[in-house]
Formats: sequence, C-alpha cells, structure tokens
Amino acid sequence: MTPRVVSSYLFSLVLMLLSQSSLAAGSSFAACDELTATGNSEYPPFLWRDKQNAMQLQGVNRIIMDELSRRIQVPIRLQHVGPWSRAQSEVKAGRVDLMAGAFYTSNRADYMDYFTPVLLYTQSVVWQRKATPFPFQRKEDLQGRWGVTVINNSFGEQFDRYAKDNLNILTVASLAQALKMLAANRVDYVLYEKSPAQAYAGLLGLSQELEAVSPQISSEGLYLTLSKASACNTPGLRHRIAVALRDMSQEGFMEQALLDGAALWSLKNRQALLN
Repeated sequence: MTPRVVSSYLFSLVLMLLSQSSLAAGSSFAACDELTATGNSEYPPFLWRDKQNAMQLQGVNRIIMDELSRRIQVPIRLQHVGPWSRAQSEVKAGRVDLMAGAFYTSNRADYMDYFTPVLLYTQSVVWQRKATPFPFQRKEDLQGRWGVTVINNSFGEQFDRYAKDNLNILTVASLAQALKMLAANRVDYVLYEKSPAQAYAGLLGLSQELEAVSPQISSEGLYLTLSKASACNTPGLRHRIAVALRDMSQEGFMEQALLDGAALWSLKNRQALLN
C-alpha cells in the first residue's frame, strides 16, 4: 500500500470516527432534553409527596429544583420512585439522573457526582419518649440501648462508622414506622433529622409523646448529586448546574426556599403523607 493510499485510508477512518462521535453526542444530547430527579419523600419540609398526585414531590428542594431547571434551561421532573432506599438504587443504576438532597458518604460518591455548594444544612438528632428519657450528652451514651432509623440513612461518615461498630440500631422502611416503634416502647430512641421527624411526629399525633434532645449528633450538608451512570452526566451539563447552584447560593435563594417550603408544608400539605 503506497503512502498516498495509506494517507487516504487514515483520513477516511478519521472522518468515520468523527461522524460516529458526532452521532453519539447528538444522541446523548437528545436523550437529555429532560432530567429526572428524586429524593427522600419522607422529608418535610424539604420533600414530601403531593396530595393530588402521589408521584410528584413538593417542598423546599422542589422549589430549588424548579429554579435550577429555569437557569440551566432543561426541564427537571422531580418524582417519587419509592422509599429512600429505592430512590438511592434508582439513581445508582442511572434510571434517575439527579438526587435532590443527599448527605455525603464515600459509598455514595462511588456512584454519584456531588455538586457544591450544598443546598442546605440539616441537623440529625436523637428522639426519645418524654415519659422515659435517658441521659444523653454524647454518642457513647447510646451504647447498650436499642435505636431505630430508616434504611440506608446516613448521619455523616464519622458517626456512621461509630454506630456500625458500637451501637444497636435497627432499620425500617419509613420514618412513620420508626416513630411509632419509639412511641410503643419497642426501642429506646430514633435517629433522624430534626425537621422531618418533627413534621412527622405532628402528623402522627405524637408531638406530646416524643421529643428531640440535645446535643445534635451531626450537622450535614444536603447536596444535589448526579448519577455517574446517567446518560446526561457530561462535563457541559455538570458545569451549567454548578454555576447555577453557585449563583443561587450567593443570591440567598436557598434560605428563601427553606422559608417558603416550610410555610407551604404548614399551610397546605399536612395531610399529603396520609395518601
């Protein structure tokens, strides 16, 4: 084969590869004319299921997702896909693109890209029965007692490691189930984030029986994440999302969304979780 023929062959090969690359890029772009998102649907005021449409999610994080969608000019469909453990599985598999609120753990970072800055911060606390409290000042005070939390919940890697090695913590499918177990004296405490558990205790009529005690066990950032298995996970999209989140944070949008979402929960949606 002469040099000229070789050169012609290589040129044709490059053109073919570029063409295939362009088609693939076009297919990827076409597949990303909409993003799907989910989250913990038992997490008021951050997220809860809509009363009229149980597959839709409302709350603080919905307000943030709607504004992010407007700024990156890509529709974001935020929906309920099942319990918190199922939501994580769907994002891990890439069947859902975005997780609208997750704590950082190294395990989750294996299958999700984390965006900064955080959406918001939330406190995780110990919940006890008012009638039978026990002294609590540090995590070591939980040793020898039985606790419960929701499957696949995290309280920050440091506490998670300590709990795995030293504490007896059961896991159940829902926050409502955990709080009912505590009220029925089946466990000694519940570990969960303060605001969502407070909202659920009120909904279940348990506010007079249960209380959150100080100090908090952790204060963690709620991050927006993007599945590494998502067809939409491209450098361009990640950059657009990161810039939009930075601007929203600097403008104080997240804090206002927290106030608006909490007000929405209080005024309109206390019965939404009964569906």
